[in-house]
Order: sequence, then C-alpha cells, then structure tokens
Amino acid sequence: MPTRPTDQALPPGPDPRRWLALVAVALSVLVISLDMTVLNVALPTLASRLQATTGQQQWIVDSYTVVFAAVMLPAGLIGDRFGRRFTLTLGLALFGLASAVGMLADSPATLIAARAAMGLAGALVMPMSMAVIPGLFPPGEQRRATAILAASLAVGTPLGPLLGGFVLQHYWWGAIFALNLPLVVIGITACVVLLPETRDPAAPPIDVPATLLGAGGLAALTYGIIESPERGWSDPLVLGTVGGALVALTLLVLRSRRRTAPMLDLSLLADAAFRWSTVAATLVSLVLFGAFFVLPLYFQSVQGADALGTGLRLMPMMLGLMVTARLSDRLVVRTSPRTVISLGLGVLALALLIGGRTSVSDGYGLAAVWLTLLGAGMGLSLITAQATALLTLPPARAGVGAGLLQTFRQVGGAVGVAAFGSLLANAYRGALDTGGLPAEAAERADGSVVAADAVAAATGDPALAASAHSAYVHGMTVVLLSSGAIAVLSAVLVALRMPAVEPAGPPAGATAVPATDHG
Repeated sequence: MPTRPTDQALPPGPDPRRWLALVAVALSVLVISLDMTVLNVALPTLASRLQATTGQQQWIVDSYTVVFAAVMLPAGLIGDRFGRRFTLTLGLALFGLASAVGMLADSPATLIAARAAMGLAGALVMPMSMAVIPGLFPPGEQRRATAILAASLAVGTPLGPLLGGFVLQHYWWGAIFALNLPLVVIGITACVVLLPETRDPAAPPIDVPATLLGAGGLAALTYGIIESPERGWSDPLVLGTVGGALVALTLLVLRSRRRTAPMLDLSLLADAAFRWSTVAATLVSLVLFGAFFVLPLYFQSVQGADALGTGLRLMPMMLGLMVTARLSDRLVVRTSPRTVISLGLGVLALALLIGGRTSVSDGYGLAAVWLTLLGAGMGLSLITAQATALLTLPPARAGVGAGLLQTFRQVGGAVGVAAFGSLLANAYRGALDTGGLPAEAAERADGSVVAADAVAAATGDPALAASAHSAYVHGMTVVLLSSGAIAVLSAVLVALRMPAVEPAGPPAGATAVPATDHG
C-alpha cells in the first residue's frame, strides 16, 4: 500500500534549543576573550606580589599569545576530525585547570606555565566556537548567530580590564583567574547537554610534519615580532626567529599545496568573500591594537586612574560595540557586507584620528567620545567580517576555516603590537627631556612613562614627571594617527576589492555531518 504524504517522515527541523546552545558557546568565547585583556590592569600587581622581573612580566603576557597563535591551525583540524563539541569541551576543561594553577601560583615560572596552558586551551576553543554554528542553525539564521558569537568575543576586550580592576580592588590577585572557573563549569555543562557532536568524516589524519611546521613557524614569528620593539629588528635573536619562521611557513605552504586535504587549506582563500573578509578582520585587529596598546598607560600614568578606574574608562567602547552589534546584521541585509565593513573601518578611522588630537591637559571627555566611536566601528567591521568569512565556509571544513581566520587575526594583532610598540617607544624617547639627570636615571626614564614617574618620585623632580606625561601623550597621538591612517586605507581597500554581494553560503541542504554519537 503506498504511503500517503502525511505518513512520510518529515526532515528534522532546527534544534529548538539552538539559541540556548549559542549562549553556552558565547560564554566559552567570552571567558577566553576576557583572559586576553584582564592582565592589562593586573600585571603591575602580579609583578609586585610574585617579585617578577621585567622579562618575566613580559612572558606572563606573551606565553599566552605565542602558544595561542602556534596551536590555532592544528586545532581546527583536530576539531574537524575528532569532533567539534569534544574539542570545545576539552579546551574549556584545560582552560579551567590552567586557571586554577594560575590562581594558586607562587612563582613567576609557575604563572608563565599556566598562561601558556591557557593559550593552548584558548586555541582549541576559539575556532571550534565558530565551527559548531553550521551544525546548530539553518542557513537563514547563521549570520545572526555568528554575529552574536563575534560580539561576545569583542565584548571581552573592554570588559576584561573592568573586571580585573574590580577584582584587584576587592580581592587578592589570584581572583582574576578564579573568575574563569564558574564560567568554564557552566560552559562545559551547557555544551555537553545542548550541543550536538559534529565532525568531518573525510577529515584527513593529523599531518605531523605540517603540524610541527605550522606550530613552530607561528610561534617563532609571534615571538620575533613581540621581541622586536625591545631588541630591534637587527638583533640576531629577532632575525633568527623571524627568518626561521618564514622558512617553516614557506615549507608548510609548499607541503599544503601538494596535499588534497591540508591542515593549512589555502584553497579557502580562493573564495573572494572569505578572502577579503579575512583580510578585513586581520586589518581591524592590527588597527585596534594601536588603541589597546596605548590606552591603559594613558589612563593610569597620565590621568592617574587605578586599575578599576581604567576599566571603567573603557566602558564607552562597550556601549558603541553593543549598539552596532545589534545593527550590523540589519545593515548587511539592507546593503552588503562590503558596505558595512567599509563603514565600520571608516568609523574606526574617525575615532582614532579624533583620539590623535589628545593633549596632555585634556580630561576624560574627549576620550569618552572617541572610545564610543571606536566600539561602534569595531562592531560594524570586525563582527561583520568574521560572520561573512564563516558563512562562506563549507560546513565540513568549518574548523579548519575558522582556525585559518583566527590565525590571520592573531598574526595581525602581533604585528600591531610590534609596530605600534616601536612607534610609541621612539616617539616617547624623542620627546622626553632628561637633561640634568644622571646617566643611569636618564636611561631608566627613557624606558617607559612608569619608570620616569618612579625616577621623578625618587628624585623629587616634578618637571621630569610632567615631561614624561607630555612625551607619552605625544607618542600615543603618533600611534593613534598612524593606526587611523591604516584604517582609512583599509576602508578604501575593502570598498574597492571585496565583492559587493552577500555570500551565498552553504546550500540550503548542506549541513555539518553529525557524528554517530549524539550523547
């Protein structure tokens, strides 16, 4: 007897719990994002309590960045092969464990090791958080879901210093890592309960030589870029690490081009929408580091704010970000990703150029204005660029593609740190007046505005403090004007080269291949 249409099995609809699952994934991203910036205000306290040297302080921050960049590419392939939910929860569990070690650390070496483990965990979480979206949402909802996830990542940037400052003012220093633990527990529980497991059955086995080339090359490149502002580009260590990184990454590219399913899937860049969205996200990351690099010291050393006050002063950025994060999806529907990203870069440029007019006598009002615009531009450009890039990926390659996107962003940020760090240091030293100081004191004051304030306090020389503050503001404005100019050029580049049409994304019937276990 023929089956009536009403008796036929209907295709499964979207998971009714998908938005709750997105909240779980957003929490996972937020905890990683917070940890990237929370040390901006906590480092002086950590250095004092653990008696860390200058070099150890640098590695408390940089160990996270180096490992994070090194593991990003293989992490995407691991998720595609072994399961994205599994990789995401594994990363969260490792992040929680590393946070507990950091919370209880009693020496700089222990804290550096904990931060490196957090970088490894963050590299597992970040691309997987994006890669699970095709398995949760139908194509019509994926842009909105991706925009929400990207906003969660972006919100952590200004929220980290605020929470860090609050915790340091009311609790002991280890509490900045204790903040991660409840978020990790909630994230793991929600991911296990709400997320389906997805993987790519055709994912290739782990390519050990490519993994070593990618991890080693990206780690060496990031390390060399980080060291270059202090040592100079002609330093043998910097030249050796950057040169070795370029050799390793070149070998990785050559190896990848010979394989049908490589870890570094450069064929994804053949799609113009993915390519230019990735370029835009990388340029935004580079530009934003101009502001993020100079602001904490400006608020603390020049304006005299404490850690909590610095976090509060960054809140206008979050306000602008939240407003445009809600608008970006609607604007894309009405115009195109190219228009919204170009507009966002233009707003970023306006904000940075206004910030570049700061003088040492200005109060907080001017900063509040351009920080609001900075957050607005960030919401329009970065969120739209990431969402557009991810929507072009085939669902089966979501992990590798998300890892590639985040790797480019991380390298862009590292280049921004090196370039703007060198620019700030040179402009500061050129404007600082150390006349009349002993050679040793003058050398210390040349090192940073914090060191100059310490020398001024020790010698009772208010003129030195005034000169240091003026010199720092001069260096800050040079950095902001330079990053603003890069934002202008980036906006023009995206407007001219990025496709104007909305990327079609995966076909309506294409979904991530579910794993056999849905537990």
